[in-house]
Amino acid sequence: MAQGSNTAAPTSTGKVAAPASAAGLVGKTTIEDGVVAKIAGIAAREVTGVYALGGGAARVVGAIRDVLNTTNLTQGISVEVGETQVAVDVTIVAEYPVSLQQVAGDVRGSIYRALRELVGMEVTEVNVTVNDVHIPSDDDQSAGDEAPEARVL
Repeated sequence: MAQGSNTAAPTSTGKVAAPASAAGLVGKTTIEDGVVAKIAGIAAREVTGVYALGGGAARVVGAIRDVLNTTNLTQGISVEVGETQVAVDVTIVAEYPVSLQQVAGDVRGSIYRALRELVGMEVTEVNVTVNDVHIPSDDDQSAGDEAPEARVL
């Protein structure tokens, strides 16, 4: 769980610095791990070339949740949150034909920016695992709209 504090802290000279708050209000902000994971999941889904998040079993459950209109935005995301730092592991399915290194880099950058801007924490690492590649023709065949072409007479 991430915590930000507006309490006074010693400076490098040993003196206590005043709280860094715009209105002079003092208090503590706590950001739950699930919130950090959700922001990372949204950021990863926004990247072009990402078909889905999560491994096989998670995607099956995710497909059922999508039908019920209860999408799990943290699917495929694992976070480790400290006081001021966060580390993220994300598992993706990439679209075909995209550069896997490019998509992984874009996912890493998107998550990094989102967590820095929205959560205000230092991101120590974002590990991206490409679990699968989605081929659009797979959807066409699984839809069952057309009978497969006969290979022999």
